[in-house]
Amino acid sequence: MRRKGGRDSGDERDVESLLDELYATAPPRFVSRREELAARARTGGRAEDARRIRAARRPTLAAWAANLLLHEQPAESRRFLDLGRELRKAYRTLDAAEIKELSKQRTSVVSALTRQAATLARDAGHRLSDAAQQDVASTLRAVLADEDAADQWATGRLESTLTPPSDFPSASGAGSGSNPASKARAAAPAAKRAPRESAGPKGRKDELAERRRQKQERRAREAREAAEAADRQLGELRSAQDDADASLRQAHDRHDQARRQVSDAETELERAREELRRAQRELKDTEREQREAEKRSRAAATATAEAERAAQEAGEESERLRKELD
Repeated sequence: MRRKGGRDSGDERDVESLLDELYATAPPRFVSRREELAARARTGGRAEDARRIRAARRPTLAAWAANLLLHEQPAESRRFLDLGRELRKAYRTLDAAEIKELSKQRTSVVSALTRQAATLARDAGHRLSDAAQQDVASTLRAVLADEDAADQWATGRLESTLTPPSDFPSASGAGSGSNPASKARAAAPAAKRAPRESAGPKGRKDELAERRRQKQERRAREAREAAEAADRQLGELRSAQDDADASLRQAHDRHDQARRQVSDAETELERAREELRRAQRELKDTEREQREAEKRSRAAATATAEAERAAQEAGEESERLRKELD
């Protein structure tokens, strides 16, 4: 294929597609693939594309696995990003008990996705260590907790592990003062101590009470929706994990069968080689016997010729002597 102007591009894909491919490339092959893609871009006259490709930095093994998860499981990754938005929204309004429940579900989802990433990496020929899997889990927790981290992961071009913010609520710290809902409850006694005059007329009180009730209902609804989304995500991830495990078992079975076939083929090949060697030995023996037989035949022919000549000479001598006697 050629670009306009007649220059050979070598690869007509846009630089974004090339970078996506590069960051899905396993770290051991990253540098060589980067140089190859940059060289193609330079050859095609795309100097800016070549510069961007050359500027790409090799990701850690954990970051690559997180990128691979995004590229290989796009539907699940989109649902995970949606779940993060819902959870961040819910965490701003929920109380400690609700946050604790969502945190448990968040942990289950992150664990399931981390296992998926490890499976994808292993299928690509690179087993993740426990430390690398912990880094993948840290990245996924950061994606759920922080919008900037979610945006970084959504590009599929992570270079290193992401770390979740320290003030994001967890199941163990759900009741801490970092929870906005807890802060609101702590401020309630102070509000009660305020002068009665600040409450305003009764109608104003009723209106504020109604607004608070509606806000609480909205919070509860959002919490239920976030919990339901987390349950669905977890169910889908578990189903996907079961499918991946089944595929892995089938791959192991096919591998074992292929190894048996190779072993049988090697045995058959060795048998054929032995038969060939035996046939070659027999051929050599036959050739040697043939040469010996030919030698004996020539010797017999020579002896026969000599005997015939001697017989002829004897006959001639006998005839001469008979004539002399007559």
